[in-house]
Amino acid sequence: MTDIKAKFDHFNINVTDLQKSITFYREALGLIPCGEINGPEGAFKIVYLANESSAFKLELTWLRDHPQKYDLGECEFHLCLRVPGDYAATRAFHKAMGCVCYENNDMGLYFISDPDGYWIEILPME
Repeated sequence: MTDIKAKFDHFNINVTDLQKSITFYREALGLIPCGEINGPEGAFKIVYLANESSAFKLELTWLRDHPQKYDLGECEFHLCLRVPGDYAATRAFHKAMGCVCYENNDMGLYFISDPDGYWIEILPME
């Protein structure tokens, strides 16, 4: 089966405050809602985020019966997004937002953290 060429569609993260997360991803990365699923009797809500830069979607899942923060273990996983334009200005914007959580100047990259503590690597466009 080496002829399979899968294509990424979306990645899911669970969030504790859906509106706060939607606002963060819109402000920090320009991702906007592009679809949603509402669970029966309000048990869950899924919101997909995307933008015109890619067909890839970020799926935010809110579970009514899980109000506490999620245990992210050692947080040894992350998303990575590339940003267009002035990379230094984007980094300065994220610093002003207070969401930069790690910088590696030698490698020319940095990470931001969302409201639930998920890390997102930020790189310039290639």
